[in-house]
Amino acid sequence: MRSPLSARLALGFLFFSTVTIGLTAALVPHTFYADFPFVTHWVELLPPYNEHLVTDVGSFYLGFAILFAWAAWTLDRVLVRALSVAWLLAAGIHLIFHAGHLAGFGTADAIAEIATLALLLVPPPIAVWATSPAAP
Repeated sequence: MRSPLSARLALGFLFFSTVTIGLTAALVPHTFYADFPFVTHWVELLPPYNEHLVTDVGSFYLGFAILFAWAAWTLDRVLVRALSVAWLLAAGIHLIFHAGHLAGFGTADAIAEIATLALLLVPPPIAVWATSPAAP
């Protein structure tokens, strides 16, 4: 059912995801590199460590977090659509990269990483659908 709550939940999920990743990568980049996602250490499997790159990724995620919060607050349809398309492009390219770089990952970690990245493609269409006017 189309509802503001559905849109806010989808955008809120993406806000939480991006702010968590963004703060960690921007503020403690080596911890992000060595420990993310804090259980299985996926990032360090793609060496070498580059503090500049990791802090840039953190900043990128924090920028998206601000936009997700703004979109969840206002539910402006144009903002939700533009943000969703931008996120789908960035998250889709990110997923494609990681799907092609699974050497060194155990089977469970490879599946978990790809599933986690694929999950991030689900909320944008929900948010767009939930903020679209109902057909007459």
